[in-house]
Amino acid sequence: MGVVFGLPSASAATVDTSASYVFVNRHSGKAMDLYDWSTAEGAPVNQWSRNDLAVQQWQFVDAGGGFYKVRSRHSGKVLELPSAADGTQLVQSSDRGSGTQQFRLEDSAGGFVRFVNRESGKVIDLWEWSTADGGRLAAYSNVDGANQQWQLVRLGGGTRTFTNPIKRNGPDPWLRVHNGVYYLATTTWNSTITMRRSTTLAGLATAQEQVIFNLAGRPNGCCNMWAPEFHLIDGPNGPRWYFYYTAGQNVSDFNPTQRLHVLESAGTDPMGPYTFKADLGNDWQLDASILTVNNRLYLMGTYNPGGSYGQSLFITPMSNPWTLSGNRVRLSSPTLPWERQTHPVNEGPEPLYHNGRTMIVYSASACWGPDYKLGLLTFTGSNPLNPAHWTKAPNPVFQRSDANSVYAPGHNGFFTSPDGTEDWIVYHANDSAGGGCDMNRSTRAQKFTWNADGTPNFGTPARLGVTLTAPSGE
Repeated sequence: MGVVFGLPSASAATVDTSASYVFVNRHSGKAMDLYDWSTAEGAPVNQWSRNDLAVQQWQFVDAGGGFYKVRSRHSGKVLELPSAADGTQLVQSSDRGSGTQQFRLEDSAGGFVRFVNRESGKVIDLWEWSTADGGRLAAYSNVDGANQQWQLVRLGGGTRTFTNPIKRNGPDPWLRVHNGVYYLATTTWNSTITMRRSTTLAGLATAQEQVIFNLAGRPNGCCNMWAPEFHLIDGPNGPRWYFYYTAGQNVSDFNPTQRLHVLESAGTDPMGPYTFKADLGNDWQLDASILTVNNRLYLMGTYNPGGSYGQSLFITPMSNPWTLSGNRVRLSSPTLPWERQTHPVNEGPEPLYHNGRTMIVYSASACWGPDYKLGLLTFTGSNPLNPAHWTKAPNPVFQRSDANSVYAPGHNGFFTSPDGTEDWIVYHANDSAGGGCDMNRSTRAQKFTWNADGTPNFGTPARLGVTLTAPSGE
């Protein structure tokens, strides 16, 4: 017999239709898993080592008469045994209200249950008593074998918490919540683009780093990958993730080879697979992000126009997520004293939308000094390509906290909690005033609120190690 997780036992009588569950097989100790993160109709459902990711999370939907539909939190599709024949593969499919998609729970000893199909009376069986990842789940006659018994592990009990950092050695973080799963990418400063994922914010700290694309051999950017961002944008082939990043030619920072580039995903999985899509411009640029105004796309980033301007923010219109369609416009330069500490810099522009208001939060001053911080631009006109239609806040909106030993907080992104009710900021920072602009910066996150005038209130950056309440909906 495999491992049985020592959590409170669940029975057929205690199903909570508002909760998410992981189903752990009594024989193998492995979890019911939507194979290969598929969202396709008829995709197989097998077993896999338990990881509690969305592909292993299931919700019960009352179908009447003591039967339930079992819905995947990842795909939104429901379990189905399409045939009464022994050996019929368990699959996911769109909810048609069919009896082949409905199950009742029958108790087994020790708090385990069997899934009995309404149409056929067959149960979900671990085929041939497999203990392997990918072991097939199929229909079989109900004999109450250990390979037909499942523990219902309820997720989300109690108040979840986390502590910063959520990733050490994680500069320039970008985080998204997609189908209840957190996805995080940060600068690698090598030839790989990596990502980690977790169903909890706290879990990102120990989640496996996975390479989603390798830049080795690319002539316009083989190395020095930094400032990654990924955006889900509806394009000609439907929604796709567009992954923007900076890369150079394996030489030191602040050199003429740094360029902006974009990848495109094959589907709607943030982990890809990705293919290279385009180079974005042919000169020194950093920190790509995407702004949307009136359903039009704009590329934002950082460049140095020369003269007295210093490192500045730019904006360029786009005809699609990978094609520029107009001239680059300088949007903001470091003109205020707090934008010029150690070195004059505006960089890392990030869009922020709230109650019909469009804003850009950007990083200012030198990243290699302790006073790197965030500033705010608000769109107060009608043309996003006109710098006069943006208003710069006179003071920073997020900065160092000597009391909390947080220095150089910046290069941020934004995400919403899994239930969509809370706004969160993700950023990097140093824990000493002597920290530099390097891989030692760590990824941190905290919830923020809104001021009466509609601007964000980011508060004070939280001290490392302080217990914080996790985002709502975990």
